[in-house]
Amino acid sequence: MIKKIRLRGEYDFDKVAGEVLRSLKVEMATGFDELEIFNEIIGRRVITHLKVTSCGNEFFFKKSSVARAEERFGAEVNRLVKKNLYLLLISNFALDEVPYGIMHGVRPTKIIQRWLSEGYGVTSQGVIDRDRITRRICSDFLTERGKAQLLTEVAIRQLPIIKSGAGKIGVYVGIPFCKTRCLYCSFPSQALPADKVIAEFMTALNCDMAAATEAINRYGLKVQTIYVGGGTPTALPENFFAEMLAAVYENFHGANVEEFTVECGRPDTISAEKISVMKKFAVTRVSVNPQTMHQKTLDIIGRKHTVADVERAFKELRAAGAWQINMDLIIGLPGERLADFKATLEKILELKPDDVTIHSLAIKRGSKLQTRLADELNRLEDFNLPDDEEVRAMADYAGEVLRGENFSPYYLYRQGYMSGQIENVGWCKRGAEGIYNVQIMSERQTILGVGAAASTKIPDKWQIRTAFNAKDLKTYIKDLERYIAKREAVMAQVYGGVKNGIRDARRDD
Repeated sequence: MIKKIRLRGEYDFDKVAGEVLRSLKVEMATGFDELEIFNEIIGRRVITHLKVTSCGNEFFFKKSSVARAEERFGAEVNRLVKKNLYLLLISNFALDEVPYGIMHGVRPTKIIQRWLSEGYGVTSQGVIDRDRITRRICSDFLTERGKAQLLTEVAIRQLPIIKSGAGKIGVYVGIPFCKTRCLYCSFPSQALPADKVIAEFMTALNCDMAAATEAINRYGLKVQTIYVGGGTPTALPENFFAEMLAAVYENFHGANVEEFTVECGRPDTISAEKISVMKKFAVTRVSVNPQTMHQKTLDIIGRKHTVADVERAFKELRAAGAWQINMDLIIGLPGERLADFKATLEKILELKPDDVTIHSLAIKRGSKLQTRLADELNRLEDFNLPDDEEVRAMADYAGEVLRGENFSPYYLYRQGYMSGQIENVGWCKRGAEGIYNVQIMSERQTILGVGAAASTKIPDKWQIRTAFNAKDLKTYIKDLERYIAKREAVMAQVYGGVKNGIRDARRDD
């Protein structure tokens, strides 16, 4: 194991170099004691130097690359620092390449969509050259060709959905309660409290929604999607769930709404009464998220429901309405291997969902899993997690089987510390794409957040303006007016010169 890693030079590349070092798991590498990294910039050329100390001996390596003239220079420098370092490490040491190379963002499809908007990869006849885009992804980011093809496919498929949201907004409603906290979960949710606390939250949420509705009307905005998430919204008792959904409908639903999603999630929270309420208020999309169809694993990860609960909830939802049903699965769970995932996927497909999202287990900061691993008494191998190669095999198998069942990938995102260092992918039948999922990942549409831990994100030319509600429930309730004011402020920055959804050009003078 490396004892010391140092970065030198007049420029601060700690973050970008750190991304490469973590992805290649350099700290766990053997054969050398110290690693020193030095970067210099000469004109448009980026030169990376490595000094390696091993058993008292010093070794020196160098890699040079030239920035693309058409790209923003600062971004190119960061990319080339990563590219140089990555190539030096895998070329000179026994380190395995990773599927996405030096592509480290949460939303990699945005890169391709930007290229397309600038005309790159588009012929004079307006035809998208997928192979050209794929080749550039491989060249610029050292991404495996299969992953580059997947990114290109998803990015292109999203374009008409993104276009459909032009001039419209999405609304996210955060319900911060769950029945229990799963081993891997880092979402800002808490166990369902007493009715008195829920009532206090509902009072705050109603005020939050009323303020958002007033702003939507003031600026003449049109709501395209509503997404009720959390947490697990259906963890609310029946009376509070009905009150919440009625208020969401009254505040945000209208003629322009194309999708109304409720994240049911935990099948043990789905009841006939709640299904009836969702039908009453025109919900169009729901979820049942088993994560796995193995009871032993469900028990290990803290899911207090059974495999039978998953099947019951799904069948009741399917029988009750024409809504689209999503199911989330996680690959890389403790104790599971490829054969286990194959069995899970087979059972899921027997139910015939419209959308299946394949997540790779991520060891997230704040999760029980990460907290336990931080304890020196616990080691990663104690949790019997599958290795990266096994997780990648699960993802490859999922893609092969889902394509065979006429599912196509339509949204994709990545996270830090993912098993297999791969991606999360939403697969759906034709016409069952989750509009909100695409819009939130593309960051081309305003998303207004209400409720605890909700985020507001508003595109404004070349930046995203944000306002975040408190994650802590007590803070959200106590300081609600402050969070409403923050949302109002960012809306005024972007929409202050807007009337009936049309920007006043004089604002930009």
